Amino acid sequence: MAFPYMEAVVGFMILMYIFETYLDLRQHAALKLPNLPKTLEGVISQEKFEKSRAYSIDKSNFHFVSQFVTIAMDSAILLYGVLPWFWKKSGSVLDSTGLDAENEIYHTLAFLAGVMIWSQITDLPFSLYSTFVIEERHGFNKQTIWLFIRDMIKGMILAIVIGPPIVAAIILIVQKGGPYLAIYLWGFMFVLSLVMMTIYPVLIAPLFNKFTPLPEGELRTKIETLASSLNFPLKKLFVVDGSTRSSHSNAYMYGFFKNKRIVLYDTLIQQCKNVEEVVAVIAHELGHWKLNHTMYSFIAVQVLTLLQFGGYTLVKNSKDLFMSFGFDTQPVLIGLILFQHTIIPIQHLVSFGLNLVSRAFEFQADAFAKNLGYSKPLRDGLVKLQEENLSAMNTDPWYSAYHYSHPPLVERLAAIDEADKKAD
Repeated sequence: MAFPYMEAVVGFMILMYIFETYLDLRQHAALKLPNLPKTLEGVISQEKFEKSRAYSIDKSNFHFVSQFVTIAMDSAILLYGVLPWFWKKSGSVLDSTGLDAENEIYHTLAFLAGVMIWSQITDLPFSLYSTFVIEERHGFNKQTIWLFIRDMIKGMILAIVIGPPIVAAIILIVQKGGPYLAIYLWGFMFVLSLVMMTIYPVLIAPLFNKFTPLPEGELRTKIETLASSLNFPLKKLFVVDGSTRSSHSNAYMYGFFKNKRIVLYDTLIQQCKNVEEVVAVIAHELGHWKLNHTMYSFIAVQVLTLLQFGGYTLVKNSKDLFMSFGFDTQPVLIGLILFQHTIIPIQHLVSFGLNLVSRAFEFQADAFAKNLGYSKPLRDGLVKLQEENLSAMNTDPWYSAYHYSHPPLVERLAAIDEADKKAD
């Protein structure tokens, strides 16, 4: 008797939904607590706490609805054979247009076009509500509906331009890969990731945001001095107009080898009280570079990608797997999709493990910035960002341990204060 892959996948999806909903309920209860954590009393104003509480509860309520709709739709799609029906229907559409449905690349692209349209239709109401109701209500949304639509159209055009060559390459590699298929697939994805990391900030990101050099002044001088003292090969320092879409703030760096760039959101500069707080945030980010966190994370992703492709090669010709989901043929892309469904349990464990490592890296980067003498401005900057972004002040420990890639503010401040006490 063949193993019931589809039933097992749906069963696990529902179990995970129940487990994660339980964690969401714990977090929802924490968000409704009427008082600040003791660590934040006198640090966060009551007004900001009330605003943060209202914002977090609104997002939590919306999350309950969106997650229920998602699990209901995903389960129905698998249980009622929507994927195999859609695959056959995309072949019929190709035949009606005079194209060869037996050509797997054409057939796959037609299937993905339909999936993209379906995804846009089903995701749009949630995106609109999140942006123009929740974010708008709490003062974060700065987009007009026309900018929202323009961004969506640009994203679809990019998918249409970039997607087909990548999909075609993957299909050809699988068809001709032989015994070293996993290595070939990994090699292709490795090169693709390097190419995308190179062209995204230069060609793609500017399609959505405006990047301008940080003006000469105290902030630029201090960041350049800090980077130079750490031998960080800073080539360009940009400000991005994040405020055109949202008042949330951020900072990041990118680039290879001796060509590094730092990007500051204009909202970060506006929200921090003084230059030192912004520099402290950059010191934290440079800590990730100096401590090789970025490299370790990249290597981990590459190892996991290789292992996934290795697992895929073991099941790509499994008729039982395809038949369990209702397919009477074995298309390459469908095989990859089905394999991803079957390893969902492993993906959850890996994600949990990566979050643990990520939180450890955040503590280390904070300690790095503190050791450079930025203890107080880092502490003040973290508090300011928490306030201005209306991030959750009260968090459930189980929820944060499972979901958060960054430690809650209370834990980060406690770690900084503990280090200061030891130093004293």
